[in-house]
Amino acid sequence: MTQAASSIVAPRETRPREQIAVFSIAGCSFVISAASVQEIRSTDSLGGAVVDLEQIVFSKVRHIVEREARSYYVVSGCEHFHLPSSRPSTVLILRSAPVAVLVDHIEEMAEMRLLLALPKSFTGDERAWYRGLTVLDRKVLPVINPKGFLTPAELRQLEEQNPGMLQTAGAGSDRGRG
Repeated sequence: MTQAASSIVAPRETRPREQIAVFSIAGCSFVISAASVQEIRSTDSLGGAVVDLEQIVFSKVRHIVEREARSYYVVSGCEHFHLPSSRPSTVLILRSAPVAVLVDHIEEMAEMRLLLALPKSFTGDERAWYRGLTVLDRKVLPVINPKGFLTPAELRQLEEQNPGMLQTAGAGSDRGRG
């Protein structure tokens, strides 16, 4: 019996694995691919110039931050997901878009082994917000689509209403916050 049990080989895991960050906003947990995040910073140690937008186009975007010679629109995670106000202490600076997202905190770094399609009940904005769902530690969590924080159309609107601010966020000290 021992010989038969030892000769059975467990099937090799064939599903792709993805490194992820689990973060929370207003008590809700979300997952984002670690590859889509350039940097995770504390709001206290963000550094760089924070500039108020001249024209507020979307309530979720009120500032631009310059970080290492690049500028990013700062998106409030609470406003974006229509969640109650919270006190964000962490910023996710995204890799593929000029976007930095305010979140409450990082819960953990983990590995995602399963990405499920969104159920058909997700019919509104959330279809753009999420790539799908995953299961982690017996909890079903939404997997963020990083391009869903600001769509190309929203980015165009922000630039049209605040021309040149994204490129010159750190150039003018008269616009910056103290």
